[in-house]
Amino acid sequence: MQEFAFELALCGSLEPVGGVLARQLGAGVHGRRVADVVRIVPGPEFDRRRAITSETIPPLAVESDAGPGRARPVTDVFDCRPDRARAVAERAAEVGFFERERRGGRTFVRQSARYPDWVGTVTGIENKPDLDRPGDLADQLRTDVSLALFDEVVLATETYVTGAHLNRIPDPVGVWRFDPETGEREVVREPTPLASAGPGIELLGRDATRADVRPATAAEKARQRRRLAERAYGKGWRPALPACANCDPAAVEPSALADAALPWCTHYGRPVRPSSECGEGCPGFDPADSPAVDPDTARAERTGWDPDPAGLARTQAGLDRFGGE
Repeated sequence: MQEFAFELALCGSLEPVGGVLARQLGAGVHGRRVADVVRIVPGPEFDRRRAITSETIPPLAVESDAGPGRARPVTDVFDCRPDRARAVAERAAEVGFFERERRGGRTFVRQSARYPDWVGTVTGIENKPDLDRPGDLADQLRTDVSLALFDEVVLATETYVTGAHLNRIPDPVGVWRFDPETGEREVVREPTPLASAGPGIELLGRDATRADVRPATAAEKARQRRRLAERAYGKGWRPALPACANCDPAAVEPSALADAALPWCTHYGRPVRPSSECGEGCPGFDPADSPAVDPDTARAERTGWDPDPAGLARTQAGLDRFGGE
């Protein structure tokens, strides 16, 4: 839980600086690398992305052959099973990225607007509060550098960083020393920009005698970056607040994060992970309404994210008009 609390405090301190933040996102092309924190500096068309939906646009819908022009049969624009195509199209329509219409018993789709160029710089942040217990840190950071899915990679720690620590960290990786109690952040080393637009090499596994690697093309990386960004936009970084009387976001420490809507538990005196720590199995659980603080409202007030955008669809047809094919 130390790392979880550190992660929340870091996100809370970075949010006012700007950008889109999210935690625990898949950051591999072929492997299972999970990034602790992802920060996206918006690109030139961020306002258009914000106007479409507050949620994640289904990646397959973005990658489909549907465009904003002529409507096409739903099964013609996806390279997947027909039932999967219909499910993705329905979700894309629900979030306002697709428009649908029926013709002769078939469903046709088109984009409500061209998918915007909204992703600027993407930073991957690996959290390791205690550098004296590094675990798989070296391999994780080497993978991030050689794959170069991110434009830059940063290691965030609470440990006093020595020369010996820096020698074990790949040179392109930036280093921050962050104090979760005060929210102060010291830049120990600036990150070096990575070749995110080109191909990369992904470490998939290692044992005592060999390392398994796999190349990733520039196109594969671009697709994964877009998927990563979409997931970050829709997910954000805040956990849901538990329905417990001991959850008091206003009591969070440091007090500078009191408006961040974090799951602070007065029973334990720390942030809690609601999905695994809260409920009837917790000795401090006291059933109550969820706190009046709304994480989505807090995100909207602290960032440029819009929880209820107007949307860009040209028509407002109800989904109940559409049956199965």
